[in-house]
Amino acid sequence: MSTRTAGAKRGAIARLGTTAALCTAFIFAASTTPAAAQDKILQLMSSTVGWISQGGFLDPPAGMRGPIRQHPAHPFHGNLDGPGQVTPAIGNHDDPVLKPWAAAHMKATSDEVLSGRMSLPFTAQSRCYPGGVPGQLLYPIEPMYFLQNPKQVWMIWQRDHMVRRIYLTDKHSEVIKPSWFGESIGRFENGELFVDTIGLQSKNSYIDNYRTPHSEKLHVTERYKVVNNGNALEAFIKVDDPDAFNEPLYMIKRWRKSDNPLLETVCPENNVDYFYNNLTPIPQATKADF
Repeated sequence: MSTRTAGAKRGAIARLGTTAALCTAFIFAASTTPAAAQDKILQLMSSTVGWISQGGFLDPPAGMRGPIRQHPAHPFHGNLDGPGQVTPAIGNHDDPVLKPWAAAHMKATSDEVLSGRMSLPFTAQSRCYPGGVPGQLLYPIEPMYFLQNPKQVWMIWQRDHMVRRIYLTDKHSEVIKPSWFGESIGRFENGELFVDTIGLQSKNSYIDNYRTPHSEKLHVTERYKVVNNGNALEAFIKVDDPDAFNEPLYMIKRWRKSDNPLLETVCPENNVDYFYNNLTPIPQATKADF
C-alpha cells in the first residue's frame, strides 16, 4: 500500500469517526424533544442511510408551471438512451417563463456549447462548484445524508462533504450576506420538513443543469417527505424569482434509499481540463490550508 493510499484511508476513517460522533450528538439532542413533538418530526438521520438522486426535476401536479426543459430543437440523447451520439443539455431559452435577460444568458451559454467553443456545458457538479438551491439537489451518483437536532437539520453531500444548514426557526435574519446555499429556515409539519431559503448569490449559480440563471431575489421553498414505505425521499419545490421568471416554477425531486455509510470523496483531485475548452475554471487553491 502506498503512503498516499494509506494516508487517504486513515483520513477516511478519521472522517467517519467524526461523522459518527456528530450523529451521536445529534441523536442525543433529538432525544430530548418532547414525545408529542417527535410524532410530527420527519426522521431522516441515520449513520448508515443516505439518499441517492433519481433523475432530474419532475413535473408538478397538473395546473402548475413546471421546470425548464431541453430545447425542442436540440433533443437530448444520454448515456442510458441506447446507441447514438451523446448530446449536451441545451435548455429551452425560448420558454416564455424567462425574463429577457435570463433567456439571453441561457442562449449565450448554449451557443458556446453548440459552436464548440466550450467542450462541456457547465454544471456545478462537473466543475466542483456548490450547486446552489435547488440546483444542489440534482447532484448525482453519490448520496446525501442528514443530521438533525431540535435546532438544525444538516444536509450533507458525500462529494466534498458539502453542508447545507437548515435552521429550525420561524424568521430569517434581518441582514443576510448572499452565499451559495443562502439562509434556510424550516419547520416540521405533519411528518414533513418544510424549508424556506433566501439570500442566494447568483454568480455561476443556476437552478438546474440547463444553466437557468437567477437573481439574488431568488426565493425557494421545499417540502420533504418519505414515501414508498420509507425507501424513497421526495421534495416538492417552488422556485420564485420576479427578476428572472414571469411566474414561479414548481417541480418534484426524488431520491432512493442507500444503505451505505458516508465515505470521504474529494471533487477537485485529478479533475483537470486537459483540453482547455471549458470557460469555467476548476476552483484551485494557491497555497495549502495548513
